[in-house]
Amino acid sequence: MNNNMNIEGLSKSPEERTDSKENEVETVFKISGADCSDEVNAITKALSEVGVKSVAVNLVAATATVHHSREISAQRIQAAIESTGVKVVEEENLNFLSTNKQRVLLIAASGVLLAIGLAFEWTTKLSDALSLTIFGAATLVSGILVFPRAYRAAKQRSLDMNVLMSIAVIGAFAIKEYSEAATVVFLFSLAELLEAFSIARARQAIRAVMKLTPQIALVKKGDALITLPVLEVNIDDLIVVRPGDSFPLDGLVVEGTSFVNQAPLTGESVPVDKKAGDQVFAGTVNEGGALTVRVTKAFQDTKISRVMKLIEEAQEQKAPSERFVDRFAKIYTPAVFLLAIGIAAIPPLVTGQSFDIWFYRALILLVVACPCALVLATPISVVSGLASLAKQGVLVKGGKYLEALGKIRTVALDKTGTLTEGKFKVQTFRAFNGSTELEILRVAVALEKVSSHPLAKAVLAYASPFQVTPADAKEYAAIPGRGAQGWVDSCLYFAGNHKLAHELGVCTPETEAYLIELEEKALSVIIIGHKPHNEHKGNVLGIFGLGDTLKPNARHAISELHRIGVTKVLVLSGDNQKTVDAIAELTGVDEAKGDLLPEDKVARVKQLTAEYEYVAMVGDGVNDAPALANATIGISMGAAGTDSAIETSDVSLMQDDLSQLPKAIAQGRRVLSVIRFNIGFALVTKAVFLILTVIGFANLWLAVAADLGATVLVTLNALRLLTVKSEQSHP
Repeated sequence: MNNNMNIEGLSKSPEERTDSKENEVETVFKISGADCSDEVNAITKALSEVGVKSVAVNLVAATATVHHSREISAQRIQAAIESTGVKVVEEENLNFLSTNKQRVLLIAASGVLLAIGLAFEWTTKLSDALSLTIFGAATLVSGILVFPRAYRAAKQRSLDMNVLMSIAVIGAFAIKEYSEAATVVFLFSLAELLEAFSIARARQAIRAVMKLTPQIALVKKGDALITLPVLEVNIDDLIVVRPGDSFPLDGLVVEGTSFVNQAPLTGESVPVDKKAGDQVFAGTVNEGGALTVRVTKAFQDTKISRVMKLIEEAQEQKAPSERFVDRFAKIYTPAVFLLAIGIAAIPPLVTGQSFDIWFYRALILLVVACPCALVLATPISVVSGLASLAKQGVLVKGGKYLEALGKIRTVALDKTGTLTEGKFKVQTFRAFNGSTELEILRVAVALEKVSSHPLAKAVLAYASPFQVTPADAKEYAAIPGRGAQGWVDSCLYFAGNHKLAHELGVCTPETEAYLIELEEKALSVIIIGHKPHNEHKGNVLGIFGLGDTLKPNARHAISELHRIGVTKVLVLSGDNQKTVDAIAELTGVDEAKGDLLPEDKVARVKQLTAEYEYVAMVGDGVNDAPALANATIGISMGAAGTDSAIETSDVSLMQDDLSQLPKAIAQGRRVLSVIRFNIGFALVTKAVFLILTVIGFANLWLAVAADLGATVLVTLNALRLLTVKSEQSHP
């Protein structure tokens, strides 16, 4: 997939880039007129004939990404694509009616001719000549949309829907079923138009998410403001964002105060206050005063650019049900075609019955063989679900993960930054063994100033008002899941948790009682002490008690997870067990596991996956990366603030808001439910008409009408997913 973002209007297709393989390039073509799998197959075959080995056609993005050798020119590839009837365009016209004007007029004209013919047929006895003339004209008018494609498919030796319909129509004319032949081609053309419309709706929904940033920026040059395309704005340039405008790039506010609507990126409904020093993101909307912003990232590195890239790539990730349908359709269509041949030939030969009767039934089977509704059942559902969640600030990396979300029954949560704010503050401090507070703080600062852990930052914040003499820790070493150690002023010190103090054997009854008291209050601890070495036995110098606050909506989010059918919610944390138990009691989770090292979290996630199969792990996308990677679904919190969170997880919650999680799982279940219904309905419809055809209770126009009805129903059902329900019911 194209990994470089293009801003609409700033670049033209085809776009050519050098591929990592020697002598191979990637060219991206914008296409028009590709609305179903038939066009995808036709393009793939046409390009294979000119030597192209890899092509990815994205119907929703309306692009064809071609990997080819330098010897194959873009012009030659374009000619091959257009030989299938699909057009290569510089810019797609987003107005469906203007794009499909000729198509609509042809179908309308065919419908009028068909209606006139049927009216005469039902009121008067038409002669064969007049019936052939009226219905033949109706067939030819709408057949302009079908027969050329059938011819091109036949040349490629492809048995697509256009070929099947053309054979059915020709056969119907051969046995003088003129009205049914005209009805078949009219309804089929109408069904194709509705398919195109549904794809266009899904395409517009995706574009609504992706067209979040302006193409230009107001750049401050001295006292003047100049307008530049965003791709020409440099890092550290100053830009001015007026009230009502969208931020074109990520940056830091240097002047002004305002409030910013971040819903386009995060889905949060309440505007956020911004002042000097605050971060702003491209794609969000300035709703207050004018702001001067220093650009911190080029456009391709902005948060919204990463989001748009994910949305583009997500459209190419086929869901398991879509892969099943693709495999099924490849077998189903030729199988029914062979059955049609058998139906036409065998009964008349064996039983001596009229050939016309069984030939007619064979023609009906050709119509039933078209897998329109079946093929559309999954992709539109997936794209609609992805688009609706993206608008809510939930990024899902593809249909595979969206379907898996719908199957989640177990959710494992990290504690810090997920259930709690992750903003620790020193609540208590106590010195031991005659040490002074300043002496302990000097050691603590030396050991913790190189750490990025929230507890370490809280200790540094506590120490900042004190006049601590600076010191550096020599031979500093992190102790995974325990703390850190280093030499300060010729002594080996440690800063760590309760478990580390136990392992070092430095806990006394006094310190042990104090630690238990802190942990019963749900406080985390950092212990500063001498580490045993050589002749030194080691001892505890001081203990910090640090408190974290529970996120306001954490308990409600856990309740919602249970309500939508998640059977087990648990906390996996490196914090001590008593603190984790206290948090679990406050939030209502089913199980709490503390004192876990990163590898322990991975082991527990693997155990859960083996037991429950579909397990989601929720964390910050960095510290919990191994556990996220081993879960069925890795979900990162607060991805709007962390670049790596988007990269390391399968699902990213752009807000630091746990209430997005039940919403995402509930939408995954809606998508899964819609897909299952659509596939089941399409298969049952086909099976019913196969049976009705064989026993003689179906006709051509009814078969096409049923196929059309099934296609329309599954499409409309899928498009319902473009909206996210505010209140999800239990599945």
